[in-house]
Amino acid sequence: MSAGERAKAKAEQIVGKTVRKAAHAAHRETLAAKGAALEARGRARGAKEQAKGSFKH
Repeated sequence: MSAGERAKAKAEQIVGKTVRKAAHAAHRETLAAKGAALEARGRARGAKEQAKGSFKH
Protein backbone atom coordinates (compact mmCIF):
# COMPACT_ATOMS: atom_id res chain seq x y z
CA MET A 1 0.00 0.00 0.00
CA SER A 2 1.56 3.24 -1.06
CA ALA A 3 1.80 6.05 1.43
CA GLY A 4 -0.16 8.38 -0.85
CA GLU A 5 -3.10 6.03 -1.19
CA ARG A 6 -3.06 5.30 2.53
CA ALA A 7 -3.16 9.05 3.23
CA LYS A 8 -6.08 9.56 0.82
CA ALA A 9 -8.04 6.75 2.44
CA LYS A 10 -7.42 8.08 5.94
CA ALA A 11 -8.27 11.64 4.87
CA GLU A 12 -11.59 10.49 3.39
CA GLN A 13 -12.39 8.67 6.62
CA ILE A 14 -11.60 11.69 8.78
CA VAL A 15 -13.45 14.20 6.59
CA GLY A 16 -16.45 11.90 6.28
CA LYS A 17 -16.62 11.34 10.02
CA THR A 18 -16.34 15.08 10.71
CA VAL A 19 -19.04 15.95 8.18
CA ARG A 20 -21.31 13.21 9.49
CA LYS A 21 -21.00 14.29 13.12
CA ALA A 22 -21.38 18.02 12.40
CA ALA A 23 -24.39 17.46 10.14
CA HIS A 24 -25.99 15.13 12.64
CA ALA A 25 -25.57 17.74 15.38
CA ALA A 26 -27.20 20.34 13.12
CA HIS A 27 -30.06 17.93 12.26
CA ARG A 28 -29.09 17.83 8.57
CA GLU A 29 -29.69 14.15 7.89
CA THR A 30 -29.04 14.29 4.14
CA LEU A 31 -25.61 15.82 4.69
CA ALA A 32 -24.96 13.32 7.49
CA ALA A 33 -25.66 10.48 5.06
CA LYS A 34 -23.22 11.98 2.56
CA GLY A 35 -20.58 12.17 5.27
CA ALA A 36 -21.19 8.55 6.21
CA ALA A 37 -20.84 7.55 2.55
CA LEU A 38 -17.54 9.40 2.29
CA GLU A 39 -16.30 7.72 5.45
CA ALA A 40 -17.29 4.30 4.10
CA ARG A 41 -15.57 5.02 0.79
CA GLY A 42 -12.38 5.83 2.67
CA ARG A 43 -12.61 2.57 4.61
CA ALA A 44 -13.20 0.63 1.39
CA ARG A 45 -10.26 2.33 -0.32
CA GLY A 46 -8.04 1.46 2.64
CA ALA A 47 -9.15 -2.16 2.61
CA LYS A 48 -8.59 -2.41 -1.14
CA GLU A 49 -5.09 -0.99 -0.88
CA GLN A 50 -4.28 -3.26 2.03
CA ALA A 51 -5.45 -6.29 0.05
CA LYS A 52 -3.28 -5.26 -2.90
CA GLY A 53 -0.31 -4.95 -0.57
CA SER A 54 -0.80 -8.40 0.91
CA PHE A 55 -0.39 -10.06 -2.48
CA LYS A 56 2.95 -8.37 -3.10
CA HIS A 57 4.69 -10.14 -0.21
